[in-house]
Amino acid sequence: MNLPVFDLHCDTALELLDSQCRPVERLKRRRGHIDLERGGKLPAYAQLFAFFTTPDMDATGRFSPEMIFDAMLSNLQRELQENRDQILQARTPAEIRQAVDGGKIAAVFSLEGPAGIGFDPGRLEELAALGFCMTTLTWNECNPLAGSHKTGGGLTARGKEYVRRAQSYGMALDVSHLSDEGFWDVMDITCGPVSASHSNSRKVFPVSRNLTDEMFQAICQTGGVAGLNLYTGFLGEEPVTLETACRHVLHWLDLDGGKHIALGGDLDGISEMPAGFEGVQSWPALARRLLERGLEEETVGNIFWNNAIGVMECAVCDHAK
Repeated sequence: MNLPVFDLHCDTALELLDSQCRPVERLKRRRGHIDLERGGKLPAYAQLFAFFTTPDMDATGRFSPEMIFDAMLSNLQRELQENRDQILQARTPAEIRQAVDGGKIAAVFSLEGPAGIGFDPGRLEELAALGFCMTTLTWNECNPLAGSHKTGGGLTARGKEYVRRAQSYGMALDVSHLSDEGFWDVMDITCGPVSASHSNSRKVFPVSRNLTDEMFQAICQTGGVAGLNLYTGFLGEEPVTLETACRHVLHWLDLDGGKHIALGGDLDGISEMPAGFEGVQSWPALARRLLERGLEEETVGNIFWNNAIGVMECAVCDHAK
């Protein structure tokens, strides 16, 4: 089954650079999980490109997170310009639809780990102007905004300001990597949809990066989505197959979450994927497996496209109020 694909998370922007922040691969054709050649064969394709930074990502100390962020941004912008016949940056749901209706891939920008902007809520207006549509509050570290799933600890006062400002600019909130305490702090103050762009079900596989049932249901109540992460370490015990991934979807469906499940593959950010999944070209294989498990075509279509674009529309609408 060849469905339109809307993937809420990949790390391709960083993978295009080497350790010296120099371009090392081209987006058109590369060895990683995502490139234009393979993505262009899908009937429609929208991809959130995460700009990932964390405070200590360069062990040499030569490149600050801000420098790495700027290098990722300028390089990906250059790639989009050079390949504008195949891919366009999209800042709104309308622009996403316009791109795919014109036979092009839609590239959407998101922020994973605000170290690249110095954890500064004051820079969110700048990011929104650049077309960033989603942001996390942390990665795996404790930072000036919040604690992570590894460290614990809730939102700080600056973290709460960050949440409010992000939503005021129409940016969707992403709670992947956040601590449990931080998650519920976000839920206490949110005025719009909250999503976990690349997190699975903790009930199906109990690791801290996954969502409890209560968390997933809280996300549903805000109008947000959870994006299925294809990293084997978040899916289940070996052997990990597409069937293992389906178990997370089926569990969420049992929680009446059909309108709140999306894709968040984490491609180019993971080393191990389920057997039968090799890259962006393999999304149709997951769709077929979900259909074989008895899901209706409409439900699979919602998971692969409609739910993700719907949460972006909600964020824009809440911003306009």
